[in-house]
Amino acid sequence: MLAPGKQIELIRRGAVEIISEKELLDKLERSYKGNRPLRIKAGFDPTAPDIHLGHTVLLEKMRQFQELGHYVTFLIGDFTGMIGDPTGKSETRKPLTREEVMRNAETYKTQVFKVLDPEKTEIRFNSEWLGGMTSMEIVRLGAMQTVARMLEREDFKKRFTNQQDISILEFYYPLFQAYDSFALKSDVELGGTDQKFNLLMGRTVQRKMGMEEQVVLMMPLLEGLDGVNKMSKSLGNYIGINEPAVEFVNGELTGMFKKVMSVPDELIPRYYELLSHISVGQFTSLRQQLKDKVKDPRDAKKELAMELVTRYHGPEEAERALKEYEKLQTKELPDEVPEIAFSLAGVVDDDDATKKINWLPHIMKETGLAKSTSEAIRLIKQGGVKVNDAVAPDPETRLQQGVHIIRVGKRRFYKVVITP
Repeated sequence: MLAPGKQIELIRRGAVEIISEKELLDKLERSYKGNRPLRIKAGFDPTAPDIHLGHTVLLEKMRQFQELGHYVTFLIGDFTGMIGDPTGKSETRKPLTREEVMRNAETYKTQVFKVLDPEKTEIRFNSEWLGGMTSMEIVRLGAMQTVARMLEREDFKKRFTNQQDISILEFYYPLFQAYDSFALKSDVELGGTDQKFNLLMGRTVQRKMGMEEQVVLMMPLLEGLDGVNKMSKSLGNYIGINEPAVEFVNGELTGMFKKVMSVPDELIPRYYELLSHISVGQFTSLRQQLKDKVKDPRDAKKELAMELVTRYHGPEEAERALKEYEKLQTKELPDEVPEIAFSLAGVVDDDDATKKINWLPHIMKETGLAKSTSEAIRLIKQGGVKVNDAVAPDPETRLQQGVHIIRVGKRRFYKVVITP
C-alpha cells in the first residue's frame, strides 16, 4: 500500500471537492498504519439499463481506490430506485416498478466489471436493509432531519418557491441514501457534484447514530457530446460502454470510436482527466501541449478513442474502428459498408416509378438514408445523392440489376444489390 501522502495525490485527480481532505488523510494514515483498507461506497440507482462514460467517472475513481488497496462497494439502489432520485427534478419523479429496477440492476452488474476488478468489488442492494425497516425505524430516521434543512436543498427550495409539489417520499430519498452509509459503515462516499446534499446527509446520519462520519468525495459531471449538458441517455449525448466500437446506422458510421472523435475540442482535457488512465505527468504535459497548440486536438482525440475502445472492446476492435474512421476521412469507402438486397421478382413493368422496388427514393427510405421518399426526392434534386460515384440527376431513377453504392453527402453509404 502506498504511503498516505502519495495516495491522496492520486485521489485528488479529477475531484471537485473533498469534505474534508484532512479527515481523508487521517483515515488513510490509520488505514496505512493498521493495514486496514478503507470502506469506499458509491451508489447507483438502476433507473436506466445502460452505463455510459458519464457513469464511469465514478467507477474509475472506485477502481483507483481498489488499486490503492481499499475495499469497494458498488451499491445498487434497488429500493431507492423505486422512489427515484429527486435531484435536479422540477416535478415529482415517477417511481419505477420493481421489475424495471431489477431488470436494469442485472445489466449494471455485468457492465461495471468492464471498469472494476471483480475480485475486489462487493455488489450490494440497499433493499437488504431498507426493505426490512420497521415503521418505527422509518419514523426515527425521518426525525433526524427537519423540513427547514430539507428546503435548503436547491431543487426543493426552487419547487417550494414555485409552489410545485414535493412529496414526503422525496424528502426520504436523501435520508435513505444516508442510511446506506450507516449500514455499510462507509469511510468514504463518492458521488457527483449534484449529489452534495445527499452525500452530506450521510455524514449527518452517521454522526447521529454514533458512527465516525464518512469523507465525501465529489466528482464532476461529465458533459456529453453536445458540450453543454451532462452526459445522459435521455438527451442522446452519451457514449455507452456497451455500444459497438464501430457500426453503421442508416448508412452512417457511428459507434464508440466515432463518438469520441466528435467530442468538442475544448472538452479534451476534461475527458482525459476523468476517463484516461495516463499518468498525472502525462496528463499535465498533454494539457500544456493542447494549450500551446503543439498537439493537434484531433490526434489527442484519436489517442483517447483508441484507449477507450481498447479498454471496452479490445485492441483488434480499436484497430478496426480506427481503420474505418480514417477511410471515411479520406473519402474512401469503408470496408464494412452496410448492404441490402432488393429483388425484382414479381415486379410489374409500370410507368409509375413509385410502384417499383428499385425506385431510388424508395430504396433510400428503406435503407434509412432518407426519412421518407419526399426527403429522398429533395436530396436528389439538391444534387446530394450519388450512385456509383455519379450524381443522381433524376428522382425517377430506377436502379438496374447489379451492385450499386449509394452515397448521401460525404459520410453516409449503402451497398444495394438488385437481384433478378
